[in-house]
Amino acid sequence: PLGLIMRQEYNFAYIVLISCVATIGGFLFGFDSGVINGTVDGLQAAFKSDSAGTGFNVASMLLGCAVGAFFAGTMADKYGRRTILIMASVLFIISAWGSGISTDSIEFVLYRIIGGLAVGAASVLSPAYISEIAPAHIRGRLSSIQQVAIISGLFCAFLSNYFLASVAGSSTTEFWFGYATWRWMFWIELFPAILFFVALLGIPESPRFLVSSGKEDQAVSVLSKIFSVEQATVIKDEIKESLVGDHRPRLSDLMTNGKARSIVWIGIGLATFQQLVGINVVFYYGAVLWQSVGFSESDALLINVLSGGVSIGAVIAAMILVDKVGRKPLLWIGSIGMTISLFILVFCFASATINEAGQLTMTDNVGTIALIAANVYVVFFNGSWGPVMWVMLGEMFPNQIRGSGLAVSGFAQWIANFGITLSFPIFLATIGLAGAYGIYAICALMSVFFVLKFVYETKGRTLEQMEG
Repeated sequence: PLGLIMRQEYNFAYIVLISCVATIGGFLFGFDSGVINGTVDGLQAAFKSDSAGTGFNVASMLLGCAVGAFFAGTMADKYGRRTILIMASVLFIISAWGSGISTDSIEFVLYRIIGGLAVGAASVLSPAYISEIAPAHIRGRLSSIQQVAIISGLFCAFLSNYFLASVAGSSTTEFWFGYATWRWMFWIELFPAILFFVALLGIPESPRFLVSSGKEDQAVSVLSKIFSVEQATVIKDEIKESLVGDHRPRLSDLMTNGKARSIVWIGIGLATFQQLVGINVVFYYGAVLWQSVGFSESDALLINVLSGGVSIGAVIAAMILVDKVGRKPLLWIGSIGMTISLFILVFCFASATINEAGQLTMTDNVGTIALIAANVYVVFFNGSWGPVMWVMLGEMFPNQIRGSGLAVSGFAQWIANFGITLSFPIFLATIGLAGAYGIYAICALMSVFFVLKFVYETKGRTLEQMEG
């Protein structure tokens, strides 16, 4: 019956509207992650931190992300997806303001961890919410909006940082009302954070959460806005049937016969490999990276803007293909493309020389190749692992364990992110760019085999058909 229903009409405009509201969380996820990129010099100057201290200031948000992702999934099973997203929007507002007013590293880290709680929650709940309100055959495209939003947030953060630094002269220069420019880079985030809070008040709760909570009439009401009344009742019954015999979701549901279910390991693998390929080194340290190979701060920030624009195009391509080609082929192709482009970057960095100031320098030709390879790498990531990992995490788990599965996978994703982000400044000072990118290239190569052996296709399957 569900296959028949999905071929009938549904309120596409309404589905897109509420999906876009949910993905403002993804935009803030991207903005909050990318804004730090242009503030590293300001943070070092203001807090007088060394490379390890700066690495922790940058990576501190990711500890909050891990905690936020872990608890958001289980809290969303108890209180609802929309409710926890509203809580996250409030934390975004607090973090954006507090990061800008911080006077020392401890205060800054505290506000960044609060922001991390919000980012972690939004990262797992936005795609889960979309998956739970979207028809099966367009679910991949709609869930991919999350990555478009993340990259758009990164792009806007890079553009905002570039604009503010250009107008002020640098990120450390005093700007409006006597506050340093890097502080204003954080405060710009208040505008989308407040918009997210207001917009969330106007969207409904997930119908699958409502059914699992025994609120069947409310679930039918929500489903009736997406489908017809007749279809809504049938879908509600199918959701209810998929939950028959199930109890209230809990973390222990991820275990069977004393071992974690295989689907949990696949989720953890997808989540961690997305970070082990080193993508957030480009996002968080892009300005530092390009300055280390001879570009000025202004040029480095402009390169970030270029990378952000290219990324948006790649994600849009993935949106078009994900429900046609499927999830697994996109992941496989992306892994191969990232592996090749990362090894090219390793070659470029290995051939660079150290100048009298201790900085890495390249010839014009090698620098151009590095710039092209870095953007090719970004394209392959954002055309595959960037959006598809979130699509799969939002849909691959059965209804009973979706919140718990997302909690564990999201936690693993952010812990991997934290490790990669914290270690990069240390790698830079010890084994250099070539060594660091060599590690990421090997991980990208490993991800090729992981996809081929363990990942299965979820294209076109309803959430009620997902098996654990």
